[in-house]
Amino acid sequence: MTAVTPTTTSRPRALTFGNVWLSVILVAILFIYPFVFGKTLNFGISTLLFAGFAMSWNILGGWAGQTSLGHAALLGIGAYAMTLLATPERLPPFLSSPLAPWWGALVGMVIAVAVAAVWGWLTFRLQGSYFALSTIAVALVIRLIAINSNWTGGAEGLFMPDLPRPFGLDLFDRNVEYWLAFAFVVLTLVITHFIRRSRMGYALQAVREDEDGARALGIDPARMKLLAFMLSAALMALGGSLYALYLQAFEPHTILELPLSIQIALLAIIGGRTTIQGPLIGALVLSIFGEVFRNVFSSANLLIYGVLILLVTLFAPNGIMGLFQRAGSKLGTAR
Repeated sequence: MTAVTPTTTSRPRALTFGNVWLSVILVAILFIYPFVFGKTLNFGISTLLFAGFAMSWNILGGWAGQTSLGHAALLGIGAYAMTLLATPERLPPFLSSPLAPWWGALVGMVIAVAVAAVWGWLTFRLQGSYFALSTIAVALVIRLIAINSNWTGGAEGLFMPDLPRPFGLDLFDRNVEYWLAFAFVVLTLVITHFIRRSRMGYALQAVREDEDGARALGIDPARMKLLAFMLSAALMALGGSLYALYLQAFEPHTILELPLSIQIALLAIIGGRTTIQGPLIGALVLSIFGEVFRNVFSSANLLIYGVLILLVTLFAPNGIMGLFQRAGSKLGTAR
């Protein structure tokens, strides 16, 4: 028995250190990007934001195993809350002056958490494809509210007003927006690492693999899934506020659409939905390939992009990170 103990404990430690170093390398690459590719900041900001969205989605869709196709609604809540509370003409009656964007983002996060709590309470009774369909239905309701409400700008959407400059920083400057998106990705990555190594992470994995078995161990599956949903919602709303800054103008038909929810889920699934860095790698790979195909293959780019997604889905069911992990375990076995 004593001979087995070092082997069983050293492998998780090696995997943990490997995960941390991979995250450090990825963050370092993203840190260097604006200094090397300063003329393509739009692409960098978009990629970072969608990487953050995918990692936020992965807390519910990956670690808790609950596939949501309505996360664009949570993103939209963050975008609308910050923009509405910063626009003097659209302030609610109880506010006499616009809120600074950071306070608006915080309000959006609180609203998204509250919506997720009710949303989860209503839909976590369903499982599998029924839960996924229910998330679409709830997201469509939120989209219809935004389209038919004059306060939210209706179908025409909203324009971002002039904003205060914290520490003299112009929030509409692409360099500033890149570092805000970078901070969002780092925050989400750190939280994911924390979940992976915490009791919550182990509980979520137990619920994902076998709810009845988790319940036998004293874990409340509904509570754990609800916590994951609320945390995922808060991060999505925060990212939505940054997305509104990046777009500067948006409408329900773009920011609350089903294709946006599917795109976010695909980034996480193709990258590796049960891994820490998978959604980030998925966003980087698909964004780069999408940009290359758009420039090189012109009108055929969507077809080639779709074929690439199909190939990854067929030959790498555990995502790109799954391929790396399988190759690493084969090398370890060979040694």
